[in-house]
Amino acid sequence: QVQVVESGGGLVQYGGSLRLSCAASGRIFSINYMGWYRQAPGKQRELVAVIGNGGSPNYADSVKGRFTISRDNVKNTAYLQINSLKPEDTAIYYCNVHVAYDSGGNYFSYWGQGTQVTVSS
Repeated sequence: QVQVVESGGGLVQYGGSLRLSCAASGRIFSINYMGWYRQAPGKQRELVAVIGNGGSPNYADSVKGRFTISRDNVKNTAYLQINSLKPEDTAIYYCNVHVAYDSGGNYFSYWGQGTQVTVSS
């Protein structure tokens, strides 16, 4: 009922930048939570950044000062601006959104398929 599509990943050199996008579509009344996670090879998926409906972001300590999350509520889209990339940022980046279908107050979690970010040294 809801599709989540990430884009913007790619191969970038150490110190470079990328802007990831996460677009949600389908049966959406509102989105209260939009988050970015990442999973490196052989490691567990970890939270990178989240932003609520009010717009207040939170970041993992490892990315503070380098990553910026934002959202466009009209487009149902979240963004992750990634600066000063390091090889340890290499991972698949996933988007997670919590969607309500109506005004009833129940939210459901949806994940995208991920976008690969590779940082070369």
